[in-house]
Amino acid sequence: MRSARSLPIRRTRLAARCTAGALTVGVAASLLLAAAPPASAQSTTDDGADLASRFTFAVLPDTQFYSRYSAEQFQPRYGTDPFATQTQWIADNAETLHIPFTAHVGDVVDRANVAAEWQAADDAISILEEAGQSYSILTGNHDVLDSSDTLVDTDYDLTAEPFLKWFGTDRAASDPSYQGSDPTGFSRYHIFEAEGQQFMVLTLPWRVSDATLAWADSVMAEHPTLPVILTSHEVLNIEADGETPRETDYGLMLWDKLIAGNDQIFLTFNGHFHGASRLTKINDFGHEVHEVLIDYQMAYEGGNGYLGLFEFDLTNGRITAQTASPWVVSKPQETLTSYDQPFLEGAQQQYGIDIDFAARFAGFDPTFGEGSTPDEPSLTQRARDILLDGFDGPDPIDTELPGDERDFVEAEGTVAHWRFNGLDGVVDADTVIEDVAGDNDLRRVDPASTNAVGAEWGDVTVESTDVHGFSSDGAAVCFADSSATRYSYLTTAADAAINDVDLSEGYTIETFVKLDADWTAAQNGWSKALVRTGNRSWTEMPPSQWDYTASPTALGISNLREFQYSSLSAEASKGDRVNWSGEIMTGSWSHVAIVNDPDTRTTTMYVDGAPVLRNAVDTVGMTWNDGMPWILGADWVDDAARNGWHGCIGETRIIDRATTPADWLTQRADLSGLQVSSAPTGMLPAGTETVTFSGMGLPGADVLVTTSDPAAGDAVAAAASTPSAASSAAAIVDADGRWTLALTGLSAGSYDAQVVQSLGARTSDPVAAQFSIAAASEPTPSPTPTAPGEGGGSGSEPGGGTGGTAEGALPATGLDQSLLMSLLALGGALLAVGATVAFRARRRTRD
Repeated sequence: MRSARSLPIRRTRLAARCTAGALTVGVAASLLLAAAPPASAQSTTDDGADLASRFTFAVLPDTQFYSRYSAEQFQPRYGTDPFATQTQWIADNAETLHIPFTAHVGDVVDRANVAAEWQAADDAISILEEAGQSYSILTGNHDVLDSSDTLVDTDYDLTAEPFLKWFGTDRAASDPSYQGSDPTGFSRYHIFEAEGQQFMVLTLPWRVSDATLAWADSVMAEHPTLPVILTSHEVLNIEADGETPRETDYGLMLWDKLIAGNDQIFLTFNGHFHGASRLTKINDFGHEVHEVLIDYQMAYEGGNGYLGLFEFDLTNGRITAQTASPWVVSKPQETLTSYDQPFLEGAQQQYGIDIDFAARFAGFDPTFGEGSTPDEPSLTQRARDILLDGFDGPDPIDTELPGDERDFVEAEGTVAHWRFNGLDGVVDADTVIEDVAGDNDLRRVDPASTNAVGAEWGDVTVESTDVHGFSSDGAAVCFADSSATRYSYLTTAADAAINDVDLSEGYTIETFVKLDADWTAAQNGWSKALVRTGNRSWTEMPPSQWDYTASPTALGISNLREFQYSSLSAEASKGDRVNWSGEIMTGSWSHVAIVNDPDTRTTTMYVDGAPVLRNAVDTVGMTWNDGMPWILGADWVDDAARNGWHGCIGETRIIDRATTPADWLTQRADLSGLQVSSAPTGMLPAGTETVTFSGMGLPGADVLVTTSDPAAGDAVAAAASTPSAASSAAAIVDADGRWTLALTGLSAGSYDAQVVQSLGARTSDPVAAQFSIAAASEPTPSPTPTAPGEGGGSGSEPGGGTGGTAEGALPATGLDQSLLMSLLALGGALLAVGATVAFRARRRTRD
């Protein structure tokens, strides 16, 4: 086994995470998301403080799921939808927050050929128009009929594109900020005025042509003194940690061909990639350009109404960003969940950008000033006050990164838990992927024994350099060069107990998955990550056009990069029940949890902690075929494998009951229960060189005691060992939760000891113990083993420690130290006898 992998501790809030997922946790991470503290924790400032010339620039991230589910889910449940709530809030507060302009960054709808979605978007945008609020809007990949990377805007049939029918240039021209468009009508530019200064907003469509880039150059050349905010659906991506920016080939193309050579562009906004990030680059003029990604479509409720509010402070030279949701605060109280936080407060969701506007723009506009009305207090705080007025929200979800591979929550009812740490390199015939919860180990199927075309042993490897941040496993199995015909997979043994496990009364399936960056729909669509193999035609499922000979249960990815979970419930005659996520990004990790709850008769899919919108109802448990194995890495249809997973799969766990996020692998083990039941205290006899500590802790955790050497000032530390293996160097709490450790090599002096338990980088709060060792000339009391005083834990088990009287055991009598020491010396023998009798009595009781 390789050594424990240490990870830095980072606190984050999951809006699902999570991230988000989203949580997130997307992290992203990829849709790992940071949630705000409860409303009661927010503070306000004096409206008269820090007056400056300010305005707010609003950004609407991808609204595709708001448009798609407006009529189906949001309107029936709430009477409105997030998109319309966002625009209504902007319209209602535009004057108060000085909002001169709102920018949409694309993916207005989810399905470009569905008129109902465009109607929902039309209803939302009409609110801005009716209020006289200027805005820009552009196409994302979901807003055009063919989003293939082989096509650019000039290749489209302009007469057929729905975006131009619903949001064409004639409609844009009714906005006084609109100044013109390129020949396709997709790209446009607007000019708005705020605080006596003018700014241009330049919009670019999905997959811009060189001709359109030339048009953009010409527009800026015609307005050479205007600072430019560029909006496009894709510029910047995000890493799996949910924070770090990642540049894309398309974004670099825009940089090279447009942004770097136009000093007027100082700020960009884009969506498309799930989460939030930002990157500062230096253009050809030596000046900073700030690229900002903001997209929450994979968060709770398709984004939960989060938008960006960017306060421009022209007086002090700063842009202050915050991520807020008018939708959250508009919901009925009884509908709120822990995901409903009015603000996201992660590092990429609340931040400031220092920018001396006059100096930054001096190269093309030497007259740019500090604004015309420097009399506004913080608009960021004002927006917070408006949103939080009367809002009594739920507590957010807390989580943090794991300390090492031990740092996860053991879940009651776990029937299998497959982990990959300790493995490395090619998964061959001798490799065993251990089920750490039982005897359901996985092994690789010999490629030569399958119908796979071209598959090799080297196609499957265990890797540890790139894993989901909230998986404590620290490793994953990766399947390379997979397709419909080339595949590899891992399987349980023919006689594994899990093959026949009864999950008819509810279950939870968890896994961490990633699609390779070169994933394509043609090669990899409809592939599967986890399958309970079998054949639906062997069950009571009625004949069906779709998947009648597929396995009863499977988790995979569609041709549209949506997670699909399809399963026959325990009532197979009702047919399958299917869950669908939103669009999943390639090259990014996701945590997927499938929870079947018999009480609600629902199956809910969570991606990075956030429940998806399309979940299954009227479903309890699952049907299975006796003796059929579980597999990872491929689909199983017509009694054979096919459609290999092109990407990686991390630790995977199956539980025989419905769970909550508190039970999931994204949560951390509880380190708060450290108890120190015996420790040295008070004055110890001269010549004492060794003292012993003991207590209770988390099985498998490290326990460490540290103190300073009064003579040398160096730290002295001893690791815990089990009572039955005192000479062992293993720094662990034993399986019964007991630990004992000893400090050796001590000398006369006073000691402040700290006892902690930890899992790698994550450590508990310390328990303190104080003691002293008398010098050779000092009288000392006889030792008595005691429990620590202040800061000590509870516990009834005696330790083997050497100690004096417990801290705080003596009353405050006002006697001086010499008299107290004399009294202690006179009573030492009696104390020793009494302690020995009591210790033996307790020992006999325990034994």
